[in-house]
Amino acid sequence: MSKKEQMPKKHFDDQFEDEDVLFVFRKHPLIMRKGVIIGMCFMLIGPVYTLILTYARPDSSPSMTFFFMSLLVSMACGMLVVFPYWISWYYSLFIVTNQRLIQITQKGLFHRSVVDLGLQQIQMVNYQIAGLQQTLLGFGTIMMQTYVGDLVIHDIHKPAKIQKKLLNILRQEGIDVQESTLEEEPEVA
Repeated sequence: MSKKEQMPKKHFDDQFEDEDVLFVFRKHPLIMRKGVIIGMCFMLIGPVYTLILTYARPDSSPSMTFFFMSLLVSMACGMLVVFPYWISWYYSLFIVTNQRLIQITQKGLFHRSVVDLGLQQIQMVNYQIAGLQQTLLGFGTIMMQTYVGDLVIHDIHKPAKIQKKLLNILRQEGIDVQESTLEEEPEVA
């Protein structure tokens, strides 16, 4: 057996040799909404500028080549605006191993924070879906009560499914935890 075959596969840099990755999840893509809206506004700049030139100078209106070039430049600018938001979403992960829960939060291009929590420290896992928007779009909040404090994770896609998976992993690892659901009750008038 070669040396490469003996070493277990590492899924992330800080993974221990005897640690197995059991579950990886991330926040709902909805957290990119601000960047997407701003990026879409940037994509409109070129076509709107061409439209203004067409009505401002009807005798020498811009050519179709000018229109498509301004559209192309606008789309490139829009993508540049969306890119940091996408990076923040894509590289913000929650990794559950057989030993710990790791929360990696990427903010922009150059700021990353990591929270490392041992599975033995988790006492309770809850989730909350509050309001019409969260109910319709399928996201919510996961709340973990630990010995060192509470870990609250907002904007998680399908929080009930994530909670169930976390509880199953904790039970498989021999950790006894409590669970509850904190869904908002509909108001009766």
